[in-house]
Amino acid sequence: MSELHGRAALVTGGGRGIGANVARELAAAGMRVAVTGRTAEQVEAVAEEIGGLALVGDVARREDVERWVAEVGDIDLLVANAGRNLREERAWESDPAEWWNVLEVNVLGVYLSCRAVLPRMLERGRGRIVITGSGSAYLPHAGGTAYGASKAAVARFGDLLADQLEGTGVPVFVVSPGLVRTEMTKSAPDDAPWTPPECAPRLVRALASGRYDALAGRYLHAEHDADLDALLARIDDVREHDLNAIRLRR
Repeated sequence: MSELHGRAALVTGGGRGIGANVARELAAAGMRVAVTGRTAEQVEAVAEEIGGLALVGDVARREDVERWVAEVGDIDLLVANAGRNLREERAWESDPAEWWNVLEVNVLGVYLSCRAVLPRMLERGRGRIVITGSGSAYLPHAGGTAYGASKAAVARFGDLLADQLEGTGVPVFVVSPGLVRTEMTKSAPDDAPWTPPECAPRLVRALASGRYDALAGRYLHAEHDADLDALLARIDDVREHDLNAIRLRR
């Protein structure tokens, strides 16, 4: 039986794409999984498929997020995955409200989700948080300003949050799923460096196990760190040399 059997996970943005695949992987590991999203039919379909709980609402609305957490109860794993993008966005042509909503979903949504689950995690002295990051946070020529800015903020937030939580028993990880074929990425060319869709779910499942807690605050890539045994073996090296981190080197 998996060490995750019976534990509770909350996956935001779990009605489709990467979030849905993560929810399926965690359910296969025996976790009780709640999935959230704004589109009821998508969230309900995934929840029914995995025998989980469907929670409909907007991750950028505090009342919705707090309602979800109250309905789930004690949460062992938060996967703060919900996100959105603007297709072919150029800053000077985009609608300001739409541009800002990307930040609301991708950054405020992560903050609200973490804020809602942390009091009980800290009270219990255990829990884990996995935040979906992106190479758009640091790669050159990585697309629109709203999405890239939001993911850079999320990466820094995860780093700082992990530092604040050090020693509490609640590690935080930021994970890049790579470029996965989803509704959000359908405009990317066929010869783009696509990442196999199973990589991110497997990495999240591994992080949920607790074996990688010493990597809290580190930036992990679903494909580049896909060899989980190798990742486990290099933990001391990562910590000693401050690897798997986004840093300004001067």
